[in-house]
Formats: sequence, C-alpha cells, structure tokens
Amino acid sequence: MSPEEAVAFARALRAAQLDVPVDSVDAYVEALGVVDSPYWAGRATLVRRPEDIPVFDEVFASFWQGRPQPAAAAEPQRAVEVTAASDDPEEDGDAPSSVAGVRYSPREVLRDKDFATYTREEFDEARKLMADLRLAGALRRSRRLRPSATGTRRPDVRGTVRAALRTGGEPMRRRLLSPTTRPRRVVLLCDVSGSMEPYTRALLRFLHAAVAGRRGVEAFAFATRLTRITRHLSWRDPDAALARAGVAVEDWSGGTRLGAVLHDFNARWGDLARGAVVVVLSDGWDRGDPSMLTAELDRLRRHAHRIVWVNPLKATPGYAPLARGMAAALPYVDDFVEGHSLAAMEQLVEVIGK
Repeated sequence: MSPEEAVAFARALRAAQLDVPVDSVDAYVEALGVVDSPYWAGRATLVRRPEDIPVFDEVFASFWQGRPQPAAAAEPQRAVEVTAASDDPEEDGDAPSSVAGVRYSPREVLRDKDFATYTREEFDEARKLMADLRLAGALRRSRRLRPSATGTRRPDVRGTVRAALRTGGEPMRRRLLSPTTRPRRVVLLCDVSGSMEPYTRALLRFLHAAVAGRRGVEAFAFATRLTRITRHLSWRDPDAALARAGVAVEDWSGGTRLGAVLHDFNARWGDLARGAVVVVLSDGWDRGDPSMLTAELDRLRRHAHRIVWVNPLKATPGYAPLARGMAAALPYVDDFVEGHSLAAMEQLVEVIGK
C-alpha cells in the first residue's frame, strides 16, 4: 500500500467524523511497513476511542472492499427567532408578536472561535476556510526596470532608439524607465512542541495554505531542532502534504529550545531572511538560555525586513508575556499578534503584507 492510499483512507475516516490527526496518519504509514494487515494497522493507529470502532469498520469495508457506506446526514441549519415587540405595553398584551427566522452561517461563528476548542466537524469546516487565505509579503523595490511614461529620470535608451526608427531616425519622444516591485519573501517558523499541541494542527494548515498558494514562502517546523518543510508542504493535497511533513519532523510534541533553533536557522538558512518578513509562531515557552535567544534574534533582526511573532495565548484574558522566552523575544519583535482563530490568521495575513 502506498502512502497516498493511506492518506486517502484517513481522509475517508475524517469524512465519517472520526478524529484522525496527522501524527496518527504517519504512524499508520509506518505500521503498514511492519504489519501485513491494513485493518489491524489502522485499528492500532487511527482509532482513538472504542466507540469509534464500528465507524472504522464501515469505512474500511467501503474503502478497501467496495461495500456501500451509509450516507452521512446533512448538517442541520441553525435559526434564531427574533420577536418584534410594540412600544406600547398595553398593545403588547393583545397583539400577536411578529416572529422572523434569521439564519446564520456556522462559518461566521468559527472565525472567532479558539482553535483549541474546535470539534472535529468544526475543524473540517475551518480547514476549507484556511485554504482561501492568500499570503503575500510586503512589496519591495526590484532591480528590474520597465518602461513607464512617468518613470524616474533614468532614460530608456533602447526604447528611445526603437521609437526613433518610426520617425526616420528622429527621436521625437524620450522613453523612461522605472523600477518594478515584487513581494518580499516570507519565512514561517512554526513551533510544534508539546505546549503548542492544541494549535499545531491549525497552524500547519495555515503554513500549507501559505506555501501552496504562492512562491516566495519558506516554512520550517521546530521544537528542539529545526526542520525545513517547504518542499513537503508544496503538495496541493493538504492531507498528503501534512503527512509528508509529519514524517520529516522528528521532534513532535517535545520541548522547546528557541535560542538553539534560531542559531541553526541563522547559520544554515540566514540568506533566506535577508529582506524577508520572518514570522515565528510560538507560545514562547523555552527551555534554553534566554541570552542565546536574544543574541540570535538580534542577529536575525539585522537581516530581516520585519519580525512578526504569533502567540495563540495572547488572546487569553489576563495574558501577560511572562514566559522567559517570550519576555526575552519581545524587544526584538516588530509585531506581536494573536494566532488562536481564523480571524486572527486573517489579521496576520494583513500584518505580513503591510
């Protein structure tokens, strides 16, 4: 069985409302290389609760043996009744009230809901909305020039001579050149340590939407070590892309060493940060030396255009950046934003593009 087939089976389980995280799909792919039975490999890695076994059996029979699967019930529409009352209290007692049914979309509710409180159904809906986000870095001046009627004082000699050929060699109008603009590179560093586990799944979906949506985006995952996952997330299929990224990252749900990770990034991938918008998605919990973190952030700030720090905990009532990693990083950060919901990710896209 190929990894693509395993990912497709996991997608079928999610369609049947089973909770199948990315790390379970990775474990399923590894188990298939050891166990001869796809059924028992799936039971051991993809089923998290005993009550999910009947649903797993139905999907397995449908997917692998071709048996028809019962159709899933459509999601019920929600409605709110609004009563219009009269201004006259005596009139309200006798006159019938007017009742209007106001329907709303669950998508609007999801925009402000914390990722950590999502149900399986809500996350399935939210990942579709995440795919619609279009990330682009702030515009910068390019070295390329283009003809322009209102350009700089730099003359376009070639264009002027070519235009003169149409008028018998007499230059009747001088052509000018102006520089073009292009989006800055965006570098995303996503924390996949244990403290970020409630948000990792949603943030990786955001990384995939950013990488698959346009060129000029680099993605990294880190906990105690740094892993470049740009190539893995470039697949259009989000489930296949995240499954490949999950295999590449070896330190899921571990501790966090922000200073050591940024030192590795500056030493190996520092050229990617030159003139770029660097985005760190982390709660700031750090087991390393804060002085090393500040030194590496200072080094990074000298190369990057801007540093944006995304902390999902920032939206928590009463939050204060008291974690030593977060407290050490704030003086070197240009923008400190939330990252707990779809609305927060939409705001992040605007911050990166400004």
